[in-house]
Amino acid sequence: MSDPYNTYVDHVQPARPVAAVAAPAAKPVDLVSRLDVSDAWKRKFRLIEKAGGPDLSDARKLQSGERRAIGFNFLAFFFGPLYFLAKGLWRPALMYSILAIALGVLLQMLSKGRLSHGVGYGFAAVYALRADLLYYRKVVLGEMSWF
Repeated sequence: MSDPYNTYVDHVQPARPVAAVAAPAAKPVDLVSRLDVSDAWKRKFRLIEKAGGPDLSDARKLQSGERRAIGFNFLAFFFGPLYFLAKGLWRPALMYSILAIALGVLLQMLSKGRLSHGVGYGFAAVYALRADLLYYRKVVLGEMSWF
C-alpha cells in the first residue's frame, strides 16, 4: 500500500549495505615543518611532540640529550622576562614578574633579605624550564597561557 502524501518513498530503492573499503593510509602531516621558525626550534618542537606534547607524558622515551634539549633554555634563564617578551610570551612574563616581585617584597618586609635573592634565582629557573613548552603551545598549538 502506498502513501498518498509521499509518493517519493515508493520509488526509492532500499539502501544496500556497502562493503567497508579501507581508505588509503594518508601520510601524517608534519605541521612543524610548515612553521616559520628556525630549524633549531623545529627540532625542539619535534622532540616535544615525541615526548607526548606540552605535558611531556612520554618524556622517559627520550634519550638524556634530547631531554636536556627541551628541558632547560639558557637564554630564558639569563634574560627571563625580556626573552619571553621577545618570543611573544607576554602573559607568562607578566605573571612570573609580578609573582617574583611580590614574593621578593614580602620576604624583604619579613627581614628575610637573603631569601629574596634566592627568589630571583628560583624564578630564573622557572623561566628556563617553562620557555620551550610555552613557546611550543603558542606557535604549534595556538594557545596563549598565563602560566
